[in-house]
Parts: sequence; structure tokens; C-alpha cells
Amino acid sequence: MQPPHAVSQSESDTNLTSRRAQWQARSLDAHTRALLAEDERYFLRQSVSTPCLNAIAKAEGIWIEDTAGRRYMDFHGNNVHHIGYGHPRLKKAIAEEMDRLPFAPRRYACATSTALAKKIAEIAPGRLSKMLFTTGGSDAIEVAVKIARTATRRHKTLSFWDAFHGAGFGASALSGEVLFRSGPAAPVVAGDQHVAPFACYRCPYGHDSDADGQPVLERCKLACAKMVDYVLSRETDVACLVAEPARAVPYVPPPGFWRAVREACDRYGTLLVFDEIPTGLGKTGRMFACEHDGVEPDILVMGKALGGGVLPIACVVTRPDLDVGGDVAFGHYTHEKNPVTARAALTTIEIVEDERLVENAARVGAAALERLHAMKRRLPAIGDVRGRGLLLGVDLVRDRDAKTPDADLAEAVLYRALDAGLSFKTTMGNVLTFTPPLTVTTDEMMRALDIVESAIAAGA
Repeated sequence: MQPPHAVSQSESDTNLTSRRAQWQARSLDAHTRALLAEDERYFLRQSVSTPCLNAIAKAEGIWIEDTAGRRYMDFHGNNVHHIGYGHPRLKKAIAEEMDRLPFAPRRYACATSTALAKKIAEIAPGRLSKMLFTTGGSDAIEVAVKIARTATRRHKTLSFWDAFHGAGFGASALSGEVLFRSGPAAPVVAGDQHVAPFACYRCPYGHDSDADGQPVLERCKLACAKMVDYVLSRETDVACLVAEPARAVPYVPPPGFWRAVREACDRYGTLLVFDEIPTGLGKTGRMFACEHDGVEPDILVMGKALGGGVLPIACVVTRPDLDVGGDVAFGHYTHEKNPVTARAALTTIEIVEDERLVENAARVGAAALERLHAMKRRLPAIGDVRGRGLLLGVDLVRDRDAKTPDADLAEAVLYRALDAGLSFKTTMGNVLTFTPPLTVTTDEMMRALDIVESAIAAGA
């Protein structure tokens, strides 16, 4: 049992509740139970990811299929499945690259990794055009901080409580979740500073939102951005501010927030690093989430979907003038310029462009938000609806006036949805979070929201 002061973890739903045990008892067959037992026998246990919920035998398009043959629309996917699972064009490109050049030692150039770098420079915001590849987003975040430290000759960082930036020691220090900052991660890296994030529905600075969960700017005057300015004015040796341009839990920034933060960073010589690992490559209806706010970071990190849901690859991309590390080593990863992972990333971006998936995310996401707002008018349990594109959240409450989170109902909805063929995750305990592939159709989205509406209406 959590102590009364404990904050709900924001990264994922929990694994050890009675509801999960009941769902597994009625839903899993003997073969699946045996597989889960094998999984538990060989894999080290850790919070959030173990014990496993179920066992998967197939993933294709927007669908995952368990070992009992039941199919679920996957509106979670760890944000890797932007182009859908197992895209035929991607699998073909990977196979061809494996035949052509299966590996390139780090100190040799290869045409595929160079072509990927050129493509990323073309799609990245503004002047961002110099980059390094890593095998995961956590590593890329830490490379970004090393670049900022080298460029500014400062060592401190500023980030937001409740954020998640990765699981390495450096990335855990930047993160604002107790789950990743405590235990073996503590003590964390020296110099990490945090402020409360933008979260207009439940503003940590005490300001009320309007009926739609939006800030009343004439009252709050962007207190969340002003706190960033305040900290930077006191902590004058902050190398970089690391942040998600749209929080993946999710929360959308209030109008003008990032412009004010950009100005504060410029004023105090702090570099702005945007973590677009979950949101980049079209999730929010723009190629990058920061484009909604018209703000260019100094450094941008992308990952997850970059490998097309098949191979792990991430990238940190900067302005040319931040190419300052010729005499130091930021990463030097063994698979940094692996031609097979580079081909996967290049083909993924080409698929996103050729199939106009960013536009589809904007169109289907807009229809979904309209439907969700209509559901809110019908269902008192929905306190807030928020998101952009296909990054969507439904905040469930016991009391709409008090905005009291209803984690019990959120968990009930999760398992009812699984029974009906829809998989997603909860964040912050009570927020239903939907991040489907960019290939999802309006019909598929409405079918999923039919399931969600019915599950909420059934109550806890």
C-alpha cells in the first residue's frame, strides 16, 4: 500500500493490482500461463514491466494478437509503431540492407547512414542539421546533455517534475518520476534541477482552468514559464533545459509557453533541448511536436518510432554551431552508424512522408478529440480531454468540480477495453492514454472510442 503522500507514477499502469490478477485468471489459457511463467523465470523483475500482462504471438498493422488468438487494436505500442507493425516496405528494405552491408565499424563511413543523416537534416526544424545516432533514446538524451555541457562549459540541467527522459543514470536524473529517480538510481547526477511542469487542468501553481481544461492566461500569466525564467536567473550555470514539447502523459502546453521559455533560455545562455522521442515523426499531427508552437530548440532528440517498430535507433540533432566536440567522445557507440538500423530509420521516414501519415494523424486526431469532447458532455466521469494529433488523453475523475482522480475507474476501463479488443495504457494513475499508429483510420478510431465510452459508462 502506498503511503498517503505518494504521488501516482506517471509512466504506466501498475502490474500488481487485484483487478489485473482477476483479469488474468479469467482471460489466460494454460499455454499463456506457461509462457508467462517462463518469462518470470528468466527475466529480472522490475516495476511497471513485470510481471507481464499477457503473451503476444503476432503484431501487424494496428493489431497485436495474443497466444490464444485474440486480437487487440494497439493504442499503446510504446510509441514505436507509427507506420504500423511489420510494414512490408520496411521489412523488405531491412532484408536488402542486410544482404548488401550487414555492419559498418564505427570509424568507417557508409552511404546508408549518411543518407539517413541527410534526410533527418531535411525534416528537422529550422537549422538543426548536425547529428549523432545511438541505439536508444536514453543514450541520445545523455549525448545531448554532454553536447550542451561542452558548448556552454556549464554542468547543471533543468527539467520538469513528472517527465520521463530515459533510464540511464543521467537520463534518470533529468526525469521527474520517483520510480526512476529513487532506489538504484539514487543518488542521481549532481546539478539536476527541476520545476513543476505545465499542467493546466490541475495547475501545480494553483491557477484554475476553464471548463475545457484550458488556462485562463489573464489570471495565470504563464506562471509555469515564469518559474523557468526565475530558476535560470538564479542558477546561472545551467547548461540546458531538457523537456518534452508536448508531455507524453499527455499534456499540451498553454499558448505562448514555449516562446516564453525560449526567450528565457536565450536570456541566460541556456540551451533548449526538446525530447521528441515519443512525439516526433508525426505523432501530434506535425512532423515534430515543437512545430505547433513555432519554437526551434538548440538540440532535438528523437527515437522510438525512428526504427519503424522493428529496430532500435535514436538520434540527437543540433545546430551546426554546436559541433563542438571534436576532441571529446560523446557516444562512440558500436552500432552508431549501423547500416541496417540506418536503413530502417530512413525507410520509416520515407513511409511517413509517402503515405502522408502526419496529415492522417492530424485528421484522425481532430475527429477523435471532437468525439472525446462529446463523450465528456455525456459522461460526468470524464474530467478533462486533451491532446494533439494521435497523442490523446482522457482524465477520469470521481468529482468533476474537485477534479479528484479516479484511478479505480481507469483500471476498470483498461480491462474492459482489453476484453473488447482494445489495448492502451493508463498514465498518472487515472488518465487513459491513447497513442495509436499514424496509419489508424477514422473508422478504427471511432470503433476504439465506442469501446472506451461503453467501458467508462459501466462505472467502477
